[in-house]
Amino acid sequence: MYKVLVGEYIDDEAIAGLLKSDDVEVDVKVGISREEILNIIHEYDALIVRSVIKVDKELLDKAKKLKIVGRAGNGTDNINIPEATAHGVIVANTPDSNTVSACEIAIGLMLASARNIVAANNYIKSGKWEREIFVGSELFEKTLGIIGLGRIGSLVAKRMKAFGMNLIAYDPYISDEIFKRNSCKKVDTLDKLLEKSDIITIHTPKTKETVNMINAENIHKLRDGVRLVNAARGGLFNEEVVAKGLKNGKIASFGYDVHTVEPRSECILYEFENAVATPHIGATTYEAQRNVGTQVVRQVLNGLHGEIVETAVNLPSIGREEFLIVKPFINLAEKLGKIYFQIEKAPITNIAINYYGEIAEQETALVDSTAIKGILEPVLKEEVNYINSKSLAEKRGINISINKKDHKYENYSSAIEFIINNEDGKKVNVVGTIGMNNEERIISLKNYNMDMAISDNMIYLGNDDVPGVIGAVGATLGKENINIATMNVGRRENSAIMLLTVDSEVSRESLEELKRLSQIKWAHYLDLTI
Repeated sequence: MYKVLVGEYIDDEAIAGLLKSDDVEVDVKVGISREEILNIIHEYDALIVRSVIKVDKELLDKAKKLKIVGRAGNGTDNINIPEATAHGVIVANTPDSNTVSACEIAIGLMLASARNIVAANNYIKSGKWEREIFVGSELFEKTLGIIGLGRIGSLVAKRMKAFGMNLIAYDPYISDEIFKRNSCKKVDTLDKLLEKSDIITIHTPKTKETVNMINAENIHKLRDGVRLVNAARGGLFNEEVVAKGLKNGKIASFGYDVHTVEPRSECILYEFENAVATPHIGATTYEAQRNVGTQVVRQVLNGLHGEIVETAVNLPSIGREEFLIVKPFINLAEKLGKIYFQIEKAPITNIAINYYGEIAEQETALVDSTAIKGILEPVLKEEVNYINSKSLAEKRGINISINKKDHKYENYSSAIEFIINNEDGKKVNVVGTIGMNNEERIISLKNYNMDMAISDNMIYLGNDDVPGVIGAVGATLGKENINIATMNVGRRENSAIMLLTVDSEVSRESLEELKRLSQIKWAHYLDLTI
């Protein structure tokens, strides 16, 4: 049984989700004191917090069984992330719980300000009727400049593409793949985005770099009649500068959900009808509030059960849509990685992880971590996890390189290749892909080409390329009461390899029987269970 301590409030539906798991015991202690949590944390495998409980070195040192900390919310200021990582503890927050809501309010503000919806609503309710004074602008074929192409910015891009807008984006911390995936033309500087955009929306955290991104020094670079939207953080656009732009017509409208001071009762922007304001309600939807609890519970259960934790902050982060694309490759990479130490014993010096085709266009950092976990797990067992796999590899002097390349395997839309060098001077390669119905397949091993589905139990044989080998292997396994499910042969010059999937585990004695065959050079049982 896993024990979960809920130390701060999450909704009852989320608690019920925890209790549905047969192997989880839940203690709800909302408002628990510091002294009490330090005294009992050693009993727990998981901890759920919001922003009050401090998860620091003192707590983590006492939490000998702790596997995951779930933060019901986005910020993690109360959690020492480096210390948690050093302890091998996953920290997961709920960044996606309000991303759709935040995206939609930004779009709502964009539409409301472009079409004068609020002003028109107030006008007609005053008993008047007039249309000509509310002439607005279509979004179709306008250039939308997106500052910040993270989770929310990417969602905005996908949705506004459907409006027929031309998309450009500025984000110096995002890979070119993300721009391509979201149909956004990359601009190298903020000034270029300001000069080219008809509408600008911002989706960044509030940092020294992002405060006052539109200011007195660069407002002149905006297009005349530009429309601005801020549903991210207050102060990213200087409010006084925006007010001057609204007054002189440089800025046609401003839609904003966030404020420099919150709460507030007065603001220089309130006097403008073309400034549409809301009181920071971006995350105030039924769905977002419910999602916080259900999402943190899902991540905690995934962490306890050894599954991928999508929102782990000390793992590479990834959005929901991207995760669905790469998820099959995560499991594939772990299984391919497990092969090395089951066929070789020499310590590893270098690992190259190469991505080909469509998968090379994705954010693969999570796949990288999983692959390295798979490679090291046969020798390190439970010591290695998704969090510490890279650091453990580096501590062992293993050099890691990640490469994304054009198609090498032309018959496959995507492929992952591991090239592993060891201290004996050997180079071992293994290549896999995802086939129909997300089937995991191995397409090359030690430069022998093949194509077969991966199973939990496999046998890898090296043999002379002579007649009778397949029959001899089948007869030997039959005597050992081992059923062959599939078989695939790779050939090169006078040698060959044979890869078999079998219905059960293979004993050491059965492998010895195979090795006694005169045509067999080696025989390895591959346990690829996750």
